[in-house]
Amino acid sequence: MNLRTINLAGFVAAAAAMGVALYLQHGRGLEPCPLCILQRFAMIALGLFFLLAALHNPGRIGQRIYGVLQLLAASAGIAVAGRHVWLQSLPADQVPACGPGYGYLMENFPLLEAFDVIFQGSGECAKVDWLFFGLSLAQLTLLLFVLFFLLALYVQKRVSSLPLLTQK
Repeated sequence: MNLRTINLAGFVAAAAAMGVALYLQHGRGLEPCPLCILQRFAMIALGLFFLLAALHNPGRIGQRIYGVLQLLAASAGIAVAGRHVWLQSLPADQVPACGPGYGYLMENFPLLEAFDVIFQGSGECAKVDWLFFGLSLAQLTLLLFVLFFLLALYVQKRVSSLPLLTQK
């Protein structure tokens, strides 16, 4: 399989994950918590980096740049989803109190301060509303980000074997 196809598959998988998230929100009425929204940002960024790499189909140096961006987006997703899973694993008496919603934070706080509050999580982030094969949505998303990270690493390994100025 060539690099363009692998990158396109990464995009399709990220788009499918976003499709599921939007279906669960709009079709099943599961409102995303602040950490869910940050995970969506990471998933969208990851999907865009895979799509750009597929459309551009760069040579070795360009693919390295896209790969670093993919790894960064996947790492951000792992960090946020990992925090989310951790919050969900806390005993009820140790869960932080529910905080203000994402919209309120973004409208009333400077961006970095809002992200700091969001990343701390809240009681609403610790609630498990939906399970699939016994895994929460946060656990599934963490697993997916790990798989994307491994895919990006695989692409980087494949890029190492490319000649410096050849496109594949």
